[in-house]
Amino acid sequence: MLKITREQACQFILSKQGLLGAHRFIGKDGAYKYIRQAGCIQYDPVDVCGKNAELTLQSRVIGFTRKTLSDLLYQDRLLVDYADKELSIFPAEDWPYFSGYRERSRAQGKTFQGLAELEEEALAYIQEHGPVSSDTLPIEGEIFWHSSMHWSGNWHKKSQAARSVLEQLYTDGTLVIHHKNGSRKFYDLARRHLDPAILDALNPCKDETELLCWRVLRRIGAVGMLWDKNSTAFLGIPLNAEKRKQILSELEEREKIKSVQVEGISPFFWYRAEDDALLQAVLSGTIDKKPRLEFLAPLDPLFWDKALVEALWDFRYSWEIYTPIVKRKYGYYTLPVLWGERFIGRIEAVADRNSAVLRVKHFWPESGIRQTKKLNSAICGAVKRLAKLNNCNRIEGWE
Repeated sequence: MLKITREQACQFILSKQGLLGAHRFIGKDGAYKYIRQAGCIQYDPVDVCGKNAELTLQSRVIGFTRKTLSDLLYQDRLLVDYADKELSIFPAEDWPYFSGYRERSRAQGKTFQGLAELEEEALAYIQEHGPVSSDTLPIEGEIFWHSSMHWSGNWHKKSQAARSVLEQLYTDGTLVIHHKNGSRKFYDLARRHLDPAILDALNPCKDETELLCWRVLRRIGAVGMLWDKNSTAFLGIPLNAEKRKQILSELEEREKIKSVQVEGISPFFWYRAEDDALLQAVLSGTIDKKPRLEFLAPLDPLFWDKALVEALWDFRYSWEIYTPIVKRKYGYYTLPVLWGERFIGRIEAVADRNSAVLRVKHFWPESGIRQTKKLNSAICGAVKRLAKLNNCNRIEGWE
């Protein structure tokens, strides 16, 4: 088995991710190409200094704006909002692979009393009036309902009927998100926006094993390398240890993945066979290693397995948004700071859009990191890009 150093493993992953060297992803086309490479990026509605999906793309794509992602989703319809790794954004072309989610949703929907009648009422209204949100759909009252796909609704008490029926029809695949106003979702009929060839396509995978192979291979490609152990990067995929080993063995037999040993780490790593040329370029020292300084999103694909990041980079990161204030070591919404090939700290910034000010609340450098003029200048450049993403024309807290 090929053996590589941790430094080489880090270079490979960062190069694959488009975070090392010159930017490979540019503009709207680049944003789409990156999401196709990753398979999906996670969506989270929290917007402190940009939503998670926006921050993920901003760190990789030159010229990225919030409108870039909105257009890909709601104008071009090249992307869809749906479940994959939790709530996600992925290419519309992958819609058929998630038919099982929609089948499960429809089956569960039949178990909720009164839901079928509300679905008919909602669909008739949308057919006549167009996109609606839970605030504009004229359905009153509450029903017992919860989603089969994500944490929505209630398991032990009633939920708002209008929101419940819209989310049920969304998980069924009957509705898609038409647009968002902040975190408010507006829904419309899927057939008005997605190609019938996509909507009506059968799942390309002939059985569950083939589907698991597709999903596991996709997640390996999203991170770059994943180790032969339980990984949070596989979240949302029904895998136990035995099934994971079976799927990885199947992928190896099909020559879809290759293994490599990283010095000082016991489990070996898997990477996609199609990325072998990149690994060889890393080993020969011919990759572009020009350093960039980037702020990464809390749910960035690179951090889908935080234990792996700690093992390779010796960087421990925790998203403390749900941690009680008194127990936080850093801040509510801190972003990992990557400079070149290493993580050099965390930064917390808050966008005040009413006054168009980005406030940098704190920067925590890692042990041994000196805040030199060069480093401060690099951080300043990243702060300015973050301010631009948030439509802020003034920066406070960082000179």
